[in-house]
Amino acid sequence: MEALGVPTLHFHDLRHTGNTLAADMGVSLRNLMARMGHDNERAALLYQHRSNTADRTIADGL
Repeated sequence: MEALGVPTLHFHDLRHTGNTLAADMGVSLRNLMARMGHDNERAALLYQHRSNTADRTIADGL
């Protein structure tokens, strides 16, 4: 795959994407933590990134 210029995909990438999308939909940090099996916020926050969707939601709320 790499020879074709296609990046390698790992299970963790799918987990990361799914939880980032859930965060973008407004799922609470506590629910994300439960979904991922994390017991502290720091670990769960690694899955949250700034996104255009989140920026739009914030702007619309203001």
